[in-house]
Amino acid sequence: MSSPAVSNRDLPHPASDEIRLEGVLHALSDPMRLRIVRELAGVTGELSCSDFELPVTKSTTTHHFRVLRESGVIRQVYRGTAKMNGLRRDELDALFPGLMAALLDAAARQHARPGG
Repeated sequence: MSSPAVSNRDLPHPASDEIRLEGVLHALSDPMRLRIVRELAGVTGELSCSDFELPVTKSTTTHHFRVLRESGVIRQVYRGTAKMNGLRRDELDALFPGLMAALLDAAARQHARPGG
């Protein structure tokens, strides 16, 4: 019996105990990545990569998602042909209590300002 075809498409993610604060902060220091996280925080569940309308090339978008995944901020899984993205909010809140709430609140306030 062969293994499911999806197994070769599993994406590597850090375990919770491998997520580092400096990696999370680095990932969220980029405006496009912060925008992705803000959108994910505003939904229940997951969004596909194609749900995001970012003003960058597809390869740059792929890079931003990879940085977020490798830092432990998001989880990516294939569902059929779509790559689905979910915020690892519960894990991040357990590791760094209050951090995501503060960052998302600050990002929302910044976005609401003129030129934000």
